[in-house]
Amino acid sequence: MAWSQSANLNSLGNQHFSKGFYTEAFQYYAQALEVDRQNGDQRSLATTLGNLGNICAVSGRREQARAYYSEVLELQKILGDDRGISTTLANLGNLSADAGEWERAQAYYLEALDLMNHLSDYAGKAVLLSDLGLVARETGKEEDALAYYQESLILMRRVGNEAGQSDVFRMMARLYLSQRRFEEAQSCTLTSLDVARRLKDELRMGGAWYVLASCHEAQGQWSQAVQYLQKVVRVDQKYQLPKLTENTQRLHALKSRLSTTTGHTHE
Repeated sequence: MAWSQSANLNSLGNQHFSKGFYTEAFQYYAQALEVDRQNGDQRSLATTLGNLGNICAVSGRREQARAYYSEVLELQKILGDDRGISTTLANLGNLSADAGEWERAQAYYLEALDLMNHLSDYAGKAVLLSDLGLVARETGKEEDALAYYQESLILMRRVGNEAGQSDVFRMMARLYLSQRRFEEAQSCTLTSLDVARRLKDELRMGGAWYVLASCHEAQGQWSQAVQYLQKVVRVDQKYQLPKLTENTQRLHALKSRLSTTTGHTHE
């Protein structure tokens, strides 16, 4: 009974998480955690702690997420859950990447990759390769990054992960943008956006709009940059995303630049 109660609460949390309603999702996961701690079911507890780690990670509570993931990892080692261990290692890698700790992130990712290769976990490996691509890009190994992204895309298509394909195209776009290869950057971003639209995934649409705004800003095309960044800010507001303040300030700066250029005030 306690297990089914925890599973139900986690399911409700997942439904809210998938829609971007993080506060509500956290509340359901926290309730599930109480049930699991009382019940002592280690597998159920590992699932709940992983979900809490994920929600903290996406809402910017990095240290809290790290604490949850570390507890999950210990449980998964006790349970001998190699698949779960690989996922948690990847999640710890993501936290390190978010903090700009690239060597630490790569170490977690490579450890996870070894397990995924052993398990023939192509779905997990597809995502992990894109993560390794990000590390390579951020550490100046751009050719390696592109190779990781291309290998990731092949696996994403193989396992039918459309959301992942949207992410990888956006990551490739950011790489091209850093090289000022604007045509390729915009092409990849528009592909990412098309997939996100087909999935009706507003968060990924927001991510693509953000890159398009950056593409136009880098080329001094202020009007287009403002149009795309306005869309981003609307998504930030709707889902109460951590970058709302930063993106709002950036939008005001772009509008000021646009009004200076055109001689008009744009609301």
